[in-house]
Amino acid sequence: MKWADALALGRVSNLPTVWTNTLAGVVLAGGAVGDERVPWLLLALSLCYVAGMYLNDAFDRDFDAKHRPERPIPAGRVGARTVFAVGFGMLAGGVLLLAWVGYGFDGGTGWQPVAAGAVLAATIVFYDLHHKRNALSPLIMGLCRMLVYVTAAYAIVAQPPGAVFAMALLLLAYLIGLTYIAKQEHLDRVGSLWPLAFLALPLLWGARAALASALVAALWVIFAGWALYALSFLKRRGPGDVPRAVGNLLAGICLWDAVVIAAAGQPVTAVVALACFSLTLVLQRFVAPT
Repeated sequence: MKWADALALGRVSNLPTVWTNTLAGVVLAGGAVGDERVPWLLLALSLCYVAGMYLNDAFDRDFDAKHRPERPIPAGRVGARTVFAVGFGMLAGGVLLLAWVGYGFDGGTGWQPVAAGAVLAATIVFYDLHHKRNALSPLIMGLCRMLVYVTAAYAIVAQPPGAVFAMALLLLAYLIGLTYIAKQEHLDRVGSLWPLAFLALPLLWGARAALASALVAALWVIFAGWALYALSFLKRRGPGDVPRAVGNLLAGICLWDAVVIAAAGQPVTAVVALACFSLTLVLQRFVAPT
């Protein structure tokens, strides 16, 4: 397998959004990003994400042969069996690393991150298996991202505060709207627009949180402005506009995390999340953010 195909299969341009999800989960749980468990947590959840992308291509190989023949498997550049093996291998590796996070450090939370990671892994596989022609697939994809917050939080504390789950639900809403668009990416058009109303929920929460500090307000303005900019491509409906909207909304996950982290009182980490947004946009120039 060539490196270009390996990167394309893993949609690695989106990895910074996984990193900011992880940092947000840690911060919301009351943890410090300098905790020695955090690098292992970032690696574990990155492996789970990339594994999910590999398995997505492997399970979708027949669909891609008709609609996206340029993808590595239908193009004949890599075999489905290889992609399955690598994908499931990375998924298992991610869960094993979560076991190390839970049991390998003083003050570790034990089985909680392993259990959360196992649920995340199962949800990823379920999504990859059933997302085509499944009306609930945006919800399932959102649950995967929601579980990144939850897994990161359980790696830090055995009983995460309610804020973790509240913010995870708002992230879920954002992902429902985003995934609804992404499901129609191969058509380069979007039908009914009502599911995009889910995107309003994190925007409304951010507007209220913006009253707390100037930094939160500034980050919310950037987040809201970027979301509206991304959605403007759906109004134009020109060739390639739906994929542009998808890529921009994916990058916007980092901005949402930045708002959440800043509202939790961690301004430096919020700036790191903002930098991850810029990194995502740079990486998207080299690896398509499908």
